[in-house]
Amino acid sequence: MTKPILDIRGITKSYGALMASNDISLDLRAGEIHALIGPNGAGKSTLIRQIAGNQAPDSGSVWFNGADITKLNTVARARLGLGRTFQISSLAMEYTVLQNVVLGSLGQRGKVFRFFGNVMKDKALVAAGLHALEQVGLQDFAGMRTSELSHGQRRQVEVAVALTLKPKAFLMDEPMAGLGASGSKRLMGFLDGLRQQAPILLVEHDMDAVFALADRISVLVYGQIITTGTADEIRTNREVQSAYLGTDDDTEVAL
Repeated sequence: MTKPILDIRGITKSYGALMASNDISLDLRAGEIHALIGPNGAGKSTLIRQIAGNQAPDSGSVWFNGADITKLNTVARARLGLGRTFQISSLAMEYTVLQNVVLGSLGQRGKVFRFFGNVMKDKALVAAGLHALEQVGLQDFAGMRTSELSHGQRRQVEVAVALTLKPKAFLMDEPMAGLGASGSKRLMGFLDGLRQQAPILLVEHDMDAVFALADRISVLVYGQIITTGTADEIRTNREVQSAYLGTDDDTEVAL
């Protein structure tokens, strides 16, 4: 078996008596989508922040492409190729799509732009932004104001920002949030193809999307991974049904 791209080893984080992350270990392999699911308050966002570098674990380590990145900040991790999209969009609605991609990519690199006009005159930056938009299928929208895009298209712009850094893996926090059925279907098709470019650790509440996309699913409950398996294994797992859905009888619930 090939070594994982992203390897989380024994991550632990507590807030007083609350154990937000309890000895969590999981990995992400080339070409796959690994979904992380669990009820509200399970600790998913806390774990993602620790993987991305926004928050330091009390113990445990994060390995990326064979290197220990536990002590690196978010910018350093992004530079190594750890791309991230957020639960709440961070795009500037008044800017064009291309401007968002160029400026967003600079922000992920930790660079501060002093003069907006000068940044957009940088041919290399603009070319990289246009290439990223082409990769997500939004090249024809480069000059459009971001506020005019659909919610799903804005999610794709966020991916384009990450693509400018040539990511080796993605962290995606609820990309389906706020999408209708048609928007979710389009974004699912896009993510399905994106995994071949870089594997995705996906936090998502849309279970239809999770079961359609994920090669593996890890279930987080009260800060602990209770099981990891394929979609079929998770669907029929009694412990998952009891912990995640609150059922404790012999009736199998369709996940």
